[in-house]
Amino acid sequence: MGTLGKAVRGAFPGSAGVSPALGRGASRPVPADRTVDLAGASDGAGRPLPQCRRDACAPREGLCVLGVWLLAGLCFAAPTGTKVTIDGLPGPGFATIQAALDGAPPGAVVKVPPGRYQENLVLKRTVKLQGVGRPVIHGTGQGSVILILADACELRGLRIEHSGGDLQAEDSGILVKSRSTVLEGNELRDVLYGIYLLRAPETVIRNNVIGGRPELELGERGAGLHFWDSPDNVVEDNTIFDTRDGLYIQSSPGSRIRRNRVFRVRYGVHYMFSDKNSFEENIFCDSVAGAAIMYSTDIQFRHNAFIHNRGFSSFGILFQDCERCSAHRNFIVDNGTGIFMEALRDSSFRENVIAENDVALQMFSSAEGNVFSGNNFVENLSPLQLIGSSTTTRWDEGGRGNYWSNYAGYDLDGNGIGDVPHKIQNVFEYMEGNYPRLRLYLESPAAQAIGTAEKLVPLVRLPSTVDSFPRMKPVRLAFAAQPGSRPYLAQSLLALVSLVMLGAAIQTIRWGQRR
Repeated sequence: MGTLGKAVRGAFPGSAGVSPALGRGASRPVPADRTVDLAGASDGAGRPLPQCRRDACAPREGLCVLGVWLLAGLCFAAPTGTKVTIDGLPGPGFATIQAALDGAPPGAVVKVPPGRYQENLVLKRTVKLQGVGRPVIHGTGQGSVILILADACELRGLRIEHSGGDLQAEDSGILVKSRSTVLEGNELRDVLYGIYLLRAPETVIRNNVIGGRPELELGERGAGLHFWDSPDNVVEDNTIFDTRDGLYIQSSPGSRIRRNRVFRVRYGVHYMFSDKNSFEENIFCDSVAGAAIMYSTDIQFRHNAFIHNRGFSSFGILFQDCERCSAHRNFIVDNGTGIFMEALRDSSFRENVIAENDVALQMFSSAEGNVFSGNNFVENLSPLQLIGSSTTTRWDEGGRGNYWSNYAGYDLDGNGIGDVPHKIQNVFEYMEGNYPRLRLYLESPAAQAIGTAEKLVPLVRLPSTVDSFPRMKPVRLAFAAQPGSRPYLAQSLLALVSLVMLGAAIQTIRWGQRR
């Protein structure tokens, strides 16, 4: 990984489980069995945790095993001395959550005190289920831990774990089959699907943490958030990891996805047949692809970061048979391929940073009518791989081109635009697009000689991949914190902009020295 890539990863603090030492092609997961020194740790009430010596426990192995079983029995038993209550309803309370749900009138607030409750729940009437002190709802291991059938229910402050393992049965931490549900401030662990919306429109999913089952292969897991035929949702400020896809959205138009963090998954966000959606200010990293947008139209994405998505056939963003998509002010940094485009039509890419990818753009000739304008292409190994004989992509718009860190032209009139058009792809890179094995020779003297000879004596007719108005300096991008956004995201994006501009300045100085 280059200097820019390392700095970029350092600019996004708080990446739980994401190792900053990962380099190009490195495996992603941090070992889960890492030992932890408990010296000086407390139990949360200020009392130090007892330290255990292995040799002291060895003579009493049978007693230790018995103690473990007794402790497990205590953990899974219903809490004693506390009852589940319903606001405004007198009485001693309920021993189980399901009993309280069944006895609650419509619109009631059901409060769950601290403790561990081993049961699956079904919400058949409109209620607000509120955890006090983060109670644990430990499922039976079959089916979904919580099933919501009534409209306008709310779940807050719960820890939900141990769902079933049947993908076909949609076994989930929370399975929603109703409309206008609010799911906020919950933590889901050890679940197959995290939150599954099945014909559940107008759902709000906010500030939840969803962790899947990392012991399973990717194809055996469910998505962190799975939408099917569920339009018009709001998804904000969630953290998702170790699932199949972070967000899988099928046949669900009109959702807004903002300020989420997704890592260690297959695709960070995956659209299928879902039109008129938007996502912004999200971070997608350490996955196979940051975003996969397939068979959808009118997808708008702004101010997102797609960082260090690497592995076999990995991408920052993947497009497959889409129309009228718009990418504005995103960071696409340190991926195997920055943007992959097949059958993408009439889409625009403006003011994005595409930096330190192995391949900045991999484009099939079936991608037609797209435009790139005002983007910063910085230190990519290959700027473009064109698969096919031609492209109708335009590299400037209204006299506004892009910044290319490898541009070797000049600006005699000082208007900030190069006087010589920038040829994006040389003959070797064109050959590489149609013969991928040639990539082995990308930085070889032979490849450089071919590129130089083609400039002097252009014997091969290449597709028109020319930026007629290349910028001499990178586009200056500024990010302002949006109301309600997390401060670290805006600060991280500002830091990333500064790093990119610094790298571009260094490249400009080096070019001047070579002259």
